[in-house]
Amino acid sequence: MSTSDAPALDPTAPIADLTAAIVDIESVSGNERALADAIEQTLLHRAPHLEVLRDGDTVIARTDRGLPQRVLLAGHLDTVPLAGNLPSRRRVREGREELWGRGSCDMKGGVAVLLALAVEADAAPMDLTWIFYDHEEVAAADNSLTRLAAERPKLLEADFAILGEPTSAGVEGGCKGTMKLEVTARGIAAHSARDWVGDNAIHHLAPVLERLAAYEARRAVIDGLEYRECLNAVAISGGIAGNVIPDRASATLNYRFAPDTSVEQAEAHVREVLAGLDLDIEVTDAAPGALPGLDTAPARAFLAALGADVPVAAKQGWTDVSRFAALGTPAVNFGPGDPLLAHTDDEHVPVADLEAALAGLRRFLAPSAPATTLDA
Repeated sequence: MSTSDAPALDPTAPIADLTAAIVDIESVSGNERALADAIEQTLLHRAPHLEVLRDGDTVIARTDRGLPQRVLLAGHLDTVPLAGNLPSRRRVREGREELWGRGSCDMKGGVAVLLALAVEADAAPMDLTWIFYDHEEVAAADNSLTRLAAERPKLLEADFAILGEPTSAGVEGGCKGTMKLEVTARGIAAHSARDWVGDNAIHHLAPVLERLAAYEARRAVIDGLEYRECLNAVAISGGIAGNVIPDRASATLNYRFAPDTSVEQAEAHVREVLAGLDLDIEVTDAAPGALPGLDTAPARAFLAALGADVPVAAKQGWTDVSRFAALGTPAVNFGPGDPLLAHTDDEHVPVADLEAALAGLRRFLAPSAPATTLDA
């Protein structure tokens, strides 16, 4: 299908209808092209105030009015695999209208809100960059933000970034860092009927599990937000056969650490927790967290536009705000949908969340907002 044949999206439709149309364009990671085409065509035809760029299956749209502040708003197009939850459908439960379907929460509801605003926000009091990107739900190396940061970093430059991840239309500041480690114990293989001539590697993991079970996680308060750290074993592997003492066994650990901790400090902490045990410890994946950045002028303006009733909390997971923080851009998570529903078979988003997220961002981008608010 050529870009010109992309399905039509109506960015002026009620936000629940626009979300349903986006959900119904299947875009499991690696298959984002049809949705990227649809969004590109919508912006080209309905947003003449934007310069529209395409990089693979990522769509970037920008204003360049020479204003003193630039805000970046981003949302990923891909979803995890389907689980019989397409096409979308509307339902009412306990008096609440919901849109059900894969990606409705994570994060096509956020994408719909951003698309609607990209078309209408032609006189915002700041320059804007809109990024609709691919491959967020898979390996970090495949995430198109990784590519853009390496090859076209100027496209990601901004004074403040808003990531449309699901937050139940509240604000979640920053994010925790994440680290995966492989902890390996070694022994001596032997026949299980003569275990005294061997050394059971699986048994050597017992002290690791004991220390993790007794571990008291740190709670870090940063800019008034509490981040709860977590250190857990998430997988164990080992064994050769039912009659063999294993000579090797491994535990996979996952450490979620507060954003005031570097990757190097996080690794040192895990090694300290396991100190004195005869183990091989290897970090297999790591990404830093992101500080809240709520004390910056654009963030204060954003919170003021949302109003005091909108809750502000720490992001307890890891999100791509970390990528913006690494570029020196403070970023927050703000979007419709309960993050606990992401990736579930019953994934859905309340229509009220869609409307609240749209209204909040609309106030922030309103042309009547004084530019001095952002320059304070």
